[in-house]
Amino acid sequence: STAPTAIDVRSLPPYLGQDHARRDLGALLEAGRLPPALILHGPAGVGKMTLARRLAALLLDPDATPEMKRRLEPATTGRVAELLAGGSHPDLHAISKQRCADSRIAALRDRKQTNIPLDLLRELMLGGEVDGARFESPVQRSPYLGHAKVFLIDEAELLDNTGQNALLKTLEEPPPATWIVLVVTERARLLPTIRSRCHQVAFQALSDEQMGLWLDRRSPAPSGDLRRWLLDFADGSPGRAQLAIEAGLIDWQRALEGPFEQVAAGGPSSDLADAMTSLVKAFAEARVKSDPKASKEAANRLGSRLVLGLLGRWIGRRLVAAARHGEVEATETWAAWLDRLDLADRHVGANVGLPHAFADLAAAWAGQPVAASRRRR
Repeated sequence: STAPTAIDVRSLPPYLGQDHARRDLGALLEAGRLPPALILHGPAGVGKMTLARRLAALLLDPDATPEMKRRLEPATTGRVAELLAGGSHPDLHAISKQRCADSRIAALRDRKQTNIPLDLLRELMLGGEVDGARFESPVQRSPYLGHAKVFLIDEAELLDNTGQNALLKTLEEPPPATWIVLVVTERARLLPTIRSRCHQVAFQALSDEQMGLWLDRRSPAPSGDLRRWLLDFADGSPGRAQLAIEAGLIDWQRALEGPFEQVAAGGPSSDLADAMTSLVKAFAEARVKSDPKASKEAANRLGSRLVLGLLGRWIGRRLVAAARHGEVEATETWAAWLDRLDLADRHVGANVGLPHAFADLAAAWAGQPVAASRRRR
């Protein structure tokens, strides 16, 4: 279960954006001064893990040149590249919530993939006893190939306080030739003691120009209304744009618009709740079908965030427009709608059934309609 992830360095596309992060990491790597514990933080889908994988490939390659390190461009040929591309490099260790699915611990395989449990951290990194089984410590073991070992922890903020505290000693005294990279979107969820022991590198949303270049690389490249919608929805995140394309989120918006306007006018709420539930259910089923190891609960959670996010974008824009025009009542109503949206998100996160959470949200909105003259601004 400690098999690492694949990194296909043989066909890396040009990396877009994050000039500051690349200069910081490249300079430290070239000078041989890269700290053993790193936090790469910033918005979701802007290239944190992509850059972390490039960094790992360079750290694991004893033949990487200073120029390759400075530019963060790993070799595309050679033994290390082949091992990484095949997912068989023994010194690259990937840890994420999805790794529960192939855990040797039966209880973890049946878990909802919504966090990174301490037992998974013990199994894949720290070692220790779990349910009577003893796991060696991969982080304390010498590199198999004798050069270095790298641990990539994706969504490290999903470690609870117990897991983070268990990680502290390793961050304080990492073994020789070992690098630990925490990739996070919500840095504030990491304990201050974790943050203080790591070199932190900030990532930013991409510019419109950079996002345009990313879209142009796709085949076929989105154009027209779809391109404009993607640029607006992505908000500088290629990951968000990719997800929107794969899930067909522009069609979600079309499906939700009529029922949303109906509720905003004080009409019945059932159509909106049913549309939300149907979209999320179909999305989750498709995710699980494409990846048998995927968690349906995690897919439902992601789908609900997407559908609530689409509605939140509409409400936020209308709130701003109402405030700009001095429409006090409409501003207060849209603000109340956002509050109810946040509550629905918390309900879904607390495992309230989707149909119930969405029906409750739509009914609350329908009971607090917005004047017709102010709805469509």
